[in-house]
Amino acid sequence: MRDFFMIIFAAVFVNNYVLSKTLGICPFLGVSKKFNQAAGMGIAVVFVMVLATAVTWPIQTYVLAPLEIEYLQTIAFILVIAALVQFVEIVMKRHLPSLHGSLGVYLPLITTNCAVLDSALSNISEGYSFLHSIGNAFGGGVGFLLAMVLFAGVRSKIDQNENIPASFKGLPITLVAAAIVSLSFMAFMLK
Repeated sequence: MRDFFMIIFAAVFVNNYVLSKTLGICPFLGVSKKFNQAAGMGIAVVFVMVLATAVTWPIQTYVLAPLEIEYLQTIAFILVIAALVQFVEIVMKRHLPSLHGSLGVYLPLITTNCAVLDSALSNISEGYSFLHSIGNAFGGGVGFLLAMVLFAGVRSKIDQNENIPASFKGLPITLVAAAIVSLSFMAFMLK
């Protein structure tokens, strides 16, 4: 049980997909302008990561590996992730239309979010059991959510600041702020 919580902690803080591995940057930069959008995207990623792992781990273990067709792993996992994202989009459109509208094009982009695919692939490459894989996916999703929410707060402060030089306004100051936020997570990597 201790290993399970260590895997979750490491996925949230040490191996954070956005701030340590620089994966999933497109939604991180695109949807982190407002807290509600950032939180909604983060929750959707948590849900998709956990569900994708719950589906891809058995596919790898009971279909691809026994048939010795592991080379189809990436294609199979992308198809599973795409189907799950479509499911999440349909549910959000029906039950949370305002959030669905505010996420716009970024919600379908979860399909191509390399953090979601890396979560499924790393669970297999690390040799995690099903339960440990679910914990790693949950931790990875929570880490993504944490990065999104933290950066939404930072961006709101940046938007309120009028003393930013003209050459830094917009994307440049956003990238500088993202780098500084990612440095704060480097403390968890120290041994």
